[in-house]
This record gives sequence, C-alpha cells and structure tokens, in this order.
Amino acid sequence: MRKEDLNLSLIVSCQPVPGGAMDEAIFVSGFARAALAAGARALRIESAAYVAAVRAAVDAPIIGIVKRDLDDSPVRITPFIADVEALADAGADIIAFDATDRPRPETIEALLAAIKARGLLSMADCSCLKDAERALEAGVDFVGTTMSGYVGGPEPVEPDIALIAAMRQLTPYVIAEGRIRTPEQAAEAVRAGACAVVVGSAITRTEHVTSWFDAAVSTAFSQREGATLAIDIGGTKTLAALVRGTQVLAERTIATSRQVGPDAWLAAIAEQAQSWSRQYDRVGIAATGLIDDGRWSALNPATLAIPDAYPLAAQAENLFGKPAFAVNDAQAAAWGEHRFGAGNNEDTVFLTISTGIGGGVVVNGQPLLGLAGHFGLIRGPTHGQAPLEDVVSGRWMAAEAARTGHPAEAPEIFQKAREGTDWAEAIVAQSAARVALLCRDIQMMFAPKRIVIGGGIGLAPGYLEAVRAQLAGLAPHLAPHLVAASLGPHAGIIGAADLAGRQR
Repeated sequence: MRKEDLNLSLIVSCQPVPGGAMDEAIFVSGFARAALAAGARALRIESAAYVAAVRAAVDAPIIGIVKRDLDDSPVRITPFIADVEALADAGADIIAFDATDRPRPETIEALLAAIKARGLLSMADCSCLKDAERALEAGVDFVGTTMSGYVGGPEPVEPDIALIAAMRQLTPYVIAEGRIRTPEQAAEAVRAGACAVVVGSAITRTEHVTSWFDAAVSTAFSQREGATLAIDIGGTKTLAALVRGTQVLAERTIATSRQVGPDAWLAAIAEQAQSWSRQYDRVGIAATGLIDDGRWSALNPATLAIPDAYPLAAQAENLFGKPAFAVNDAQAAAWGEHRFGAGNNEDTVFLTISTGIGGGVVVNGQPLLGLAGHFGLIRGPTHGQAPLEDVVSGRWMAAEAARTGHPAEAPEIFQKAREGTDWAEAIVAQSAARVALLCRDIQMMFAPKRIVIGGGIGLAPGYLEAVRAQLAGLAPHLAPHLVAASLGPHAGIIGAADLAGRQR
C-alpha cells in the first residue's frame, strides 16, 4: 500500500482488555468487521495471532503491533525485530513501534530496516515532538501521538491536540491516537492536521466504555436525587460539606477538639450544618480509624482517641434525622478518587500521607471496607516494630527534625529540602524510601492499575518524585504506577457522599 491510502481515514484499534471477556480471536475479528462495515478504513491490531485472524477476515489495511512487558526496558510496543517479522508474516501492512527516547532492546533504525526489508510501511508511536523529529529523520512513514502522556507523570484525560498540530508542521502523515473518546475529539484531531484518527477503547473496549457511562449515570442519579451532608472527621479538623455528585455546594471546617469526644464533635457539626437541614437527604461520614458496620474504633489512638465501637452511624441518624452511612476516611477517599479522580475507574489503591498514613483499596469496582487498607499500621523490623505511619508521617518528620537539632514542621522541612539543606533532604528521602517499599509491597499484593497518592505529605512538592526515584530500578512489570490524587481535600467527602447514596 501507499502512504496516501491512509489519508482521511478513521482507524479502529481492536485491542481487547488483556484477559477480559473479549480477549479471543473471534471477538477481535468481529470488532474489525463491524468497524469496517460502519465506515472505518483501517485497523490497529495487537499480536501476530490476532493480526493473522483479522487478515483472514478482512482486506483493509492493518497496523500491527506487539505489546511486551520487559524487565530491562520500559518500551512495550513492538520492541524486537522478531516482532516485526512475526507481524509481517501475519499480514500487517503497517508496523507500529514505540519511538520514545528511552532504553530499548533494538534501535529505531534497526526496526525500520526490518520493516522496509519486508516492503511494509512504518508508524512511530511518539510521546513528544522530539520523538517525531528523530523518527522522521530515521525514515519513518507515519508519526503518531500514541505515547503522549504515557512516559511518566500524571496521566492526562484529554487527547494531545497540541502535539498533533506541532507534528503536522513536520509532516502531513500524522496519525492522531490516544484518549480520543468522542466524535467531537476525533473531529478536533482532524482540524489540528491529522491525516488519520485512531479510536480504540471508545469503540472496542466494552469494559472501559461501560465504566464511563456508569460514572456518568451514578453522578446524574445523585444529582437528581438530593444532596448529601458529607462529613470528614480528621485528627485535627472536621470538614462538613453539602455534596451533590462531585459538586461541593458549600463547606465548613471545624476544629476537632481531642478532649471532648465524638458526641461533641457530632453536635458541633450539627450546629454548623443547621442551615442546610432541608437541602440534604442523607449523611455520609468519613472518619479516621476502623469503622465496622457503622461502629467506630481507634486503631492508632495517637491519631485520634475514640471510645471502642462507638455507634457513629446510629448516633448521626438520631442527631440529623436522616439515614447515615459511615466509612473510614481513606477508604472514602479511595472510592472518590477511583470513581471521579485519578483512579480512572480502574483497580486502585489510595494512600493518604499526612499526620498518619491512611489507605483504601478498590478492586473490581468494589471498595474493601473494615480493616482493609490500613497500611499505616503495618509493623516491621525495618522501623523497630513501630507502625509505619510513626516513621513516615508529618509528625515523624517534625520529631526527626527536632531530634537532629533543627526543630521544624513538615512544610518548613520540605522547603529546606528544596533549598538543598542536607538534614531536611535526609528526612524527606527516608520517608519516601519507606513509602516506596510500601508501594512495592502493595503492588505485589493487589497488582492495582494505579496507586494514588494524596495527603499533605504525599502531595508536598517533590515528595512523589522522591518516592518514584526509589522505585526507578524495578522491572516495568513489577513497578507500581504512582499518580497524584486529583480531588484534593474533597476526596473523602465526595467518596463518602457517593457511598452513602448507594445504600438502599
């Protein structure tokens, strides 16, 4: 085929979720035939086996790729010349490969030589303009935006329209790919200069599309029904808010007086929220500690002392006169981030690192409640049998600074570390190293798609990068995918409100 044959094309990527219900040749071929029947002009297919199956069913152009998880390289897409040969033998017309500037088993030039030797066209999956420049200089036929947002840092939500336009200044043969989920986004990619547009998950990954609709429908139902009085009781302050879906309509902050106890805390909240009494239908409470069937107990009294098995949900129902649901604060935040934030509706572990360490786990679309996720209470010989949060958190940082003769609270310690002060850098590095080890263990236990990091320490400038640096030597298939929480201090109240609205 000629490069011009792909101009003005919709390309459908028929790549099922690995191990998912559609991960069989019969479904991939079916998706391919359906896409072509509806107007697509080309296909993007993963693995030589699926390329061969689709080639037997259609005669449209096929972009072939192979995905591999390598121990010694982050490059996943068609990393080896042997992959090029297998795709060529299977019937691919165009072979795409990762063209990012990262350690790789085969050079771009070697892959291109193998592709050209078989008389096929090539596509460079790029993350930035410099990737495209290098690939074009090496002789690639098409450049694509496939890798934009996937080589480190927070994963974007929107397609990289700016990169499409910038690549168009280099070559007319730009293929837009990555996070194109709506017809409007596809049209915008064309207006930016793409000669072809690849759409994948929005068409052929039922699991992803269903999760998008589920999130939208759940939010709409919660907005249609009424607001929730959402309460987040922390060790130093309590946040009360009127929440509808992901909207925080109003909020108030109340100091958590450790001396008075939960009856007084709830009474103070009721007083502050009295003007909202006709605006909410239910109460959702997130609180530090263990919550089991609505009863609240302290797991680390140093964070907040609570009478054992305090009937939190029942007391709230009596006081507010509305149905109440209670959940651990980090579990509520994990749910909020999973549903509406950085968790992206995938299997998620959430860590909040501040005065302590809280955690939450969401697997297969369900939050694990009760004891699950209390990672800050893990004990081990590396930290003298103390709970992990006692040798990581902001309290520990301040105590460690004082011990070394530099009394300071966590914000000042981070500022000193950014200025290059040795003692502050050492404290931040030690905390980050312990959190990195925790993240590695979590990855081995739960294999989440992402670990979301939040909290005042977790989101302090430079901290997440310090944790990532401690994990840099891990093989790609063992390394956790760390992302910054995106809902900020509202994650807990949004999660608690949504969970409360799901109780029927």
